[in-house]
Amino acid sequence: MVIKIKLKKGDNVLVLSGKDKGKSGSIVSIFPRINKAIVKGVNIVKKHQKPSKQSGGGIVEKELPLNISNLAFLSLKDGKKTKIGYKFENKKKIRFEKRTGEIIKNG
Repeated sequence: MVIKIKLKKGDNVLVLSGKDKGKSGSIVSIFPRINKAIVKGVNIVKKHQKPSKQSGGGIVEKELPLNISNLAFLSLKDGKKTKIGYKFENKKKIRFEKRTGEIIKNG
């Protein structure tokens, strides 16, 4: 079952729970089928990489996906967390911040 995700690639988000609670970053990619997103600089783990023809191997740091429910959109105006709503203007669907009412440009 795919759940409607209001966050988009490039949005600044705050992590609400887990080992990186309180950290913020921008969304690098979203996986709607598994309801997860990768956030830049958050949920970093060390992976032991086996050598291949492309890379030399060793211990590599990579970002793992976080559940969308553990992320909150950060306001463009003051950097506080806010919910996202939709409204129609000139027959176009536009995202806006519910706390300030400001329109979100990207996405």
